[in-house]
Amino acid sequence: MVCGHDRTGGGWLTACRVLVVACAAAAAGTSSAAGYRTANFLVDAPTETLARRIGDAAEQYRHTLAVEWTGRPLPRWSRPCPIRAQVAPHLGAGGATSFVFDKGEVFNWSMTIQGSEERILDSVLPHEITHTVFASHFRRPLPRWADEGACTTVEHPVERARQHRLLIEFLTTGRGIAFPEMFAMREYPPDVLPLYSQGYSLARYLIERGGRHKYVAFVGDGLAADDWKGALAKHYGVGDVAQLQYVWLDWVRQGCPAPPAAVAAAVPPAAAWTATSRGQSPDPEPVAAPPAVAATSGRRSIYAMQARRTAAEPPVAPR
Repeated sequence: MVCGHDRTGGGWLTACRVLVVACAAAAAGTSSAAGYRTANFLVDAPTETLARRIGDAAEQYRHTLAVEWTGRPLPRWSRPCPIRAQVAPHLGAGGATSFVFDKGEVFNWSMTIQGSEERILDSVLPHEITHTVFASHFRRPLPRWADEGACTTVEHPVERARQHRLLIEFLTTGRGIAFPEMFAMREYPPDVLPLYSQGYSLARYLIERGGRHKYVAFVGDGLAADDWKGALAKHYGVGDVAQLQYVWLDWVRQGCPAPPAAVAAAVPPAAAWTATSRGQSPDPEPVAAPPAVAATSGRRSIYAMQARRTAAEPPVAPR
C-alpha cells in the first residue's frame, strides 16, 4: 500500500496505488546535503539544521499523534523510515508516504515531503505521520475519506480553513460525493479534491462528537465487517450512512457549529502540543453559515475549481 500526496491549486491532490507513488508537484532545484538519524527516521534535507528539526519533529509527532489517536505510543520500527525533504520558501507543500501491507504486517516505510520549513513542520509532516500511525494500528487500508480526512485534521488552521472553503465550493458546483459512494471508495476518484474536503469535514464532525479514540474505534468496527451502518449506530447513534449525510449537511449549512456543551464536555481533551505541533489548534475564526442546502444533479470537471464561486450560489447536497 503506497500513498502519495501533493498540494497544488489550493488543495491536497492524492494518488494511492499498490507500490506506486505519484507526486505531481514539481521538484525544487535544491539538492539535499545533510542527513540526521533518529530512532525511527532517517532524514535527508538541504542542511544539517533542517534535517535535525524535521527528524526531531517527526519523532515528537509519531509519539504524540499515536497517543492522541490510539491511546498508546507506537513501538519502534525495525528499520527507520527515510524522509527526503525539499525545503524552500516558495515551494508548494506536499508529501508522499509509502508502506507495504503483507499478512497483517506493515513495513518498507518511505516518505517524501516538500514545502517551506513552516508548512512542512506544521502541516505536511503531521499529516504524513498520521498515515503511518493509522497504517501501524489498522494494518490494512482504510477508506480514503476516513484516512485523508483524519490526517487533514492535524494540519495548521490555515490549511484546514482552506479545505472548508473548498468544500463549500464543491457543494455549490455539484462536485459533492454522496456518502454511500464515498464510504465504498477504496481508491481515489478522478475528481479527488472533493474527497479531501468532504473527508476532512466529516472526520472533524465525528471527532468533535466523540474524540479521536472513538473515531478510531468507529473506523475499526466499520472495517472489521464492512458494516458502517452498525458502526455508526454503535458509536454515534446514527441510523445509517444516508442519515449521516443528512445531519452532516445540516451542520455544514449552519456554519459547522461546535457541538452542544454536554457533548463537548464528554470528549476527552487533547494532550498538550509542542510549539511545532500547531495543526491541532482551533480554527482561527468561525465560518459564516452558507445558504440552505438544495438538491443538485451532475458534477463539474475538476478544472471548474479554477472558476470563482459567486456569493449568490447556494451549497448543494451530494448526489
